[in-house]
Amino acid sequence: MADKRKIAFQGVPGAYSHMACNTHAPEHTPLPCESFSEMIAAVQNGDAELAMVPVENSTAGRVADIHHLLPESGLYIIGEHYQPVHHKLLGLKGVRPEQITEVHSHEQGLAQCRKSLRAHGIKPVIHTDTAGAAKDIAARGEPHIGAVASALAAEIYNLDILDADILDENTNTTRFLIMSRDFHKPPDPTRPAMTTLIFEVRSVPAVLYKCLGGFATNNINLTKLESYMLNGSLKAARFYADCEGHIDSPAMKQALEELQFYCTDGGITVLGSYPANRG
Repeated sequence: MADKRKIAFQGVPGAYSHMACNTHAPEHTPLPCESFSEMIAAVQNGDAELAMVPVENSTAGRVADIHHLLPESGLYIIGEHYQPVHHKLLGLKGVRPEQITEVHSHEQGLAQCRKSLRAHGIKPVIHTDTAGAAKDIAARGEPHIGAVASALAAEIYNLDILDADILDENTNTTRFLIMSRDFHKPPDPTRPAMTTLIFEVRSVPAVLYKCLGGFATNNINLTKLESYMLNGSLKAARFYADCEGHIDSPAMKQALEELQFYCTDGGITVLGSYPANRG
């Protein structure tokens, strides 16, 4: 029987997703996965109860491709978690910071330290993930190669922290969504909540303007709105939206009724309604 108390994340031990799992769900065992698709599949097939899904970073922006996986996953968002990201410059034991000429990390990690790396004259090299870069440089044993990763990765892979303040911005935070096979919503619709949905619009003039009107008239704030093309067509659009409010609140119900008028049949999919955590 599958262990229902695991939480899947993309990456290797020591990743920031691993840290988010430890912080948000300490009662669960983190399950590392090679890819986002594997992470989602772990929940779909029952190998894990939950998935810790990064969606955006305050410095580097949207996590590429993840929003394309969510609508077809069959999973539901049951919570959100804001994880502070404190990148460190890591190197082999005994190496001095000035010896580092090349640093490996995930493209998001490198983007979040771009100015600092440039100022130090360090060449950035993209890796599949931050902790994986730390693991690899530890195995390679080349003193001039470092990694941008977490303090947890330094501990796991026996590396030194050469610079504890390599970040360009001290407010760097990643927003995660916690996903499950089951739909759960907060019992009290009056408490602060977020609702995430996907909607597909009909081809009529100014359709997006009209879609947003229902949210405006019902005083619902949209914190995120992104568009995607459907099935390789430049004519059919799908929108991803994060809305402040509970799915069962009168205002949200009215807004969704108005939205449906401008969407295709069955074109609204609610991915989740969950407690708000503003970080």
